[in-house]
Amino acid sequence: MTTNDQAGCLQPELVVIPCGSRKLGRPARAADMYIGSYHRACRRAAEALRPERLLILSAGYGLLDLDDIIEPYDTPHGAAGAATAERLLEQAAERGMVHLDPVVTLGGARHTALVHAVWPHARTPLAGTRGMGEQMARLAAIRDGHAERP
Repeated sequence: MTTNDQAGCLQPELVVIPCGSRKLGRPARAADMYIGSYHRACRRAAEALRPERLLILSAGYGLLDLDDIIEPYDTPHGAAGAATAERLLEQAAERGMVHLDPVVTLGGARHTALVHAVWPHARTPLAGTRGMGEQMARLAAIRDGHAERP
């Protein structure tokens, strides 16, 4: 279920953000595991959208709820053993989340390609950015409410 915000835009049922290569060195909640600036910027922007649900797309684990306890890992997207589109679709189906709408994904090309395998209609507000600097600026604008809602 979605609700309208003050501007008349729909709040997303789901926002999916990327994990990050910088991690804690011990088991932790997924919400606390990723300590890099890009992940944190995605998280702050996602929270500003006030989704009904926020998931982290982990290269090592697939779809994670913020409270999932995980071990540190060193598996980048696209590497052997990394989460695949098929695995994400299975996880989303197990959680009854395949038909959610609207869905927003914040992240780079590999991240959004995996999310689109599950939610082809997912909105991608970072699309068209040219590099990390532009992505960080757009994430800050979303966080601060200065960007058009996705």
